[in-house]
Amino acid sequence: MPLAPLQQCVDDWIAENGGYWDEMSMLARLMEEVGELSREYNHRFGQKRKKSGEDENAVEDEMGDILFILLCMANQQGIDLDEALGNVLKKYSIRDATRWA
Repeated sequence: MPLAPLQQCVDDWIAENGGYWDEMSMLARLMEEVGELSREYNHRFGQKRKKSGEDENAVEDEMGDILFILLCMANQQGIDLDEALGNVLKKYSIRDATRWA
């Protein structure tokens, strides 16, 4: 599935809800969300268990938050994520062609 429709959907939502935050605020938000995902992974798969009564946050929700912020950041910088992802996949297929075989 192409990412361009997702980028447009996010851009439309942002336009209706006050505009993009400044770059450093969005980077901070991304780091917060990555931290929340890390915490959930640690609780689910790592040694640190949640305290009794502590809310359960879904890993998929945290991933969705990260994706949303990445789409925002790409839009703000004029980055076509379809092209960016295609370039990364091409790089991996060439660089790592025999690495895992």
